[in-house]
Amino acid sequence: MPLLSGQLQEVVVDFFFPRRCLGCGKLGSFLCDGCTRTLPRLLPPFCQKCGKPGSSGGFCPACWGSFTGIDGIRSPFRFEGTIRQAVHALKYDNLRAISPYLARLVHNYLQSSPVPGDVLVPVPLHPRRLRQRGYNQSVLLARELAKLNGLPVIEDCLCRSRNSSPQVKTSTMEERRNNVIDAFISRNQKLAGAGIILIDDVCTTGATLEACACALKSGGVATVWGLTLAREI
Repeated sequence: MPLLSGQLQEVVVDFFFPRRCLGCGKLGSFLCDGCTRTLPRLLPPFCQKCGKPGSSGGFCPACWGSFTGIDGIRSPFRFEGTIRQAVHALKYDNLRAISPYLARLVHNYLQSSPVPGDVLVPVPLHPRRLRQRGYNQSVLLARELAKLNGLPVIEDCLCRSRNSSPQVKTSTMEERRNNVIDAFISRNQKLAGAGIILIDDVCTTGATLEACACALKSGGVATVWGLTLAREI
């Protein structure tokens, strides 16, 4: 059977740019089996709302008694080591081909720790930043995850209306929250009543996910859970 165009492209890329494990350098895969088994997993106990590790398994002090737009945040890994390298390669080094590997890690996590939701919504980039980067890493992850779990991906219900500074350039939780206030808007109400799973690469304080959740709920969405590959701790 002749190779499909996508398969042929993959063969050509592998020939000229052979895949090496980001952890150990072994040829054959971006993440070999050995390094995958030793990835820095985020294990309980963690806050049942924001997902921050170190709590007693209930709510952390910041979430206790507070009202938030986000219903919960979950992340399978800590943002360190090989996972940090993988996210940086996807986000800054144009290594889009790693997105299926990372999405499968998230999918495997969901098999034992399901997150409620009917629709996947990637956290959007501002159009200017999207033009600069050429792609949205959260969209790539959401599309690959959808191939595995069958949930639809909706990319046009949420947009970034303000080109705020990258969150990585802020230093405190308060700065991060202020940086994304009113930065997102819900474009329509076609997801009214739906349960949303917000997809992003990394959760630091949860400020971006919270801002997205508030915008989506203003459009009538019932629930919003954040799901990221990794979390800073």
